[in-house]
Amino acid sequence: MHRIAHQFIENRTFDEIAIGDHAQLTRTLKPNDIHLFAAVSGDVNPTHVDPEFAHSSQFREVVGHSMWGSTLFSSIMGTEFPGPGTVYVAQSLKFWRPVSIGDTLTVTVTCREKFEHNSHIIFECLATNQDGLKVIDGTAEVLAPTEKIKRPRVNLPEVTISDKELRYQQLVSMTAGLDPIPIAVAHPCDTESLAGPLQAAEEGLVIPVLVGPEAKIRAVAEAEGFDLTGVRIVDVPHSHAAAEKAVELARNGEVEALMKGSLHTDELMSAVVSKAGGLRTERRISHVFIAEVPTYAHPLLITDAAINIEPTLEEKVDIIQNAIELAQTMGMIEPKVAILSAVETVTSKMRSTIDAAALCKMADRGQIKGGLLDGPLAFDNAVSILAAKTKGIHSLVAGNADILVVPDLESGNMVAKQLEYLADAVLAGVVLGARVPIVLTSRADTAETRAASCAIAQLMAHQRRTQLR
Repeated sequence: MHRIAHQFIENRTFDEIAIGDHAQLTRTLKPNDIHLFAAVSGDVNPTHVDPEFAHSSQFREVVGHSMWGSTLFSSIMGTEFPGPGTVYVAQSLKFWRPVSIGDTLTVTVTCREKFEHNSHIIFECLATNQDGLKVIDGTAEVLAPTEKIKRPRVNLPEVTISDKELRYQQLVSMTAGLDPIPIAVAHPCDTESLAGPLQAAEEGLVIPVLVGPEAKIRAVAEAEGFDLTGVRIVDVPHSHAAAEKAVELARNGEVEALMKGSLHTDELMSAVVSKAGGLRTERRISHVFIAEVPTYAHPLLITDAAINIEPTLEEKVDIIQNAIELAQTMGMIEPKVAILSAVETVTSKMRSTIDAAALCKMADRGQIKGGLLDGPLAFDNAVSILAAKTKGIHSLVAGNADILVVPDLESGNMVAKQLEYLADAVLAGVVLGARVPIVLTSRADTAETRAASCAIAQLMAHQRRTQLR
């Protein structure tokens, strides 16, 4: 068995260092460096972390924390010169100019004085940028090691910056320039179900029409400090009536989307699929989660995880077609569709693999249009190129899927919720196949999740306007 040789860090003792000896370190400031330093230090000065504020500041751009540069002196003295066993005693630095994202600092420490009686060394510290301009200078005093130390270099864990606000804004940004759409919110009688549409309204996504017991809605707003000025409220006695009235508003064209409030999903969807006055079309109704996952390069659509419990082959055709059309609305020209199973081979012992094979052939025959299908694929093969290559899968879909088609509601719900709670994904959810898009959120969803879902509904409503012209 071949072993990879350890990398070591080794010090230079007090006796090994002479006046004038020096060492250098070069580092480029990246956005993640700023975010990590802010997270560790708690320094969220808007000059460093708020681009809007930074553009109006004296520097006209986001700049790094001054102390980020100073830590580079500590890094070189603690790991190389003198190295392991060094103890910081004092430091005096002057900061001459800011460090912007993309700036490369060359940090130099030079031995200036040595004190035999206590093994202290004073180092001159200098940091210059890529233009040779002085950024930081000063001195540092350390207790230098007197014994030789050689240790294996510790491999630090990878750090992923999970910026939920940024990923939320990425979802919302798809609707830039679009007018807000009227949306009926059925029974928004708790904090999150009322906060979501109000936040979406503030961001120019929707014009909410609140349908439910007016006294309850206003009581929640008063308790939470929400401003309902100018917001239309349709007063109905209870949640069943709210669902029916919201559907009626959509059917009459008064609103272009629906949104679930603090009522059960079955209440709203029963009104949607009602033969007498519902919103059904010839297409099977299905649900799609849109997930912004920090470790995945683009949005991931997961279907169906909320409506169809154990869909048939024919129902899966509509489920896939709905998802493809949504993906196209989001700007994916030919979305890659991975049909999931537990394995990537077809076997009669697993119905999901048979369905996957049939669905791919149906796409070849034009029964499913607009997407590139492959399956069966296990989850790892669908989202990881490395996993697909390891298993010898040659596919344009494997490792880079845009849409994940799950075998049933249970598995789909687990995939989506695991991404949300274990992978820190931002989720939006929408129901497709009805006459209008339906924002179908969980009672545990935050206002941001609900607002992101409103953005998807807004995008779909504008696409529908275009088709009706």
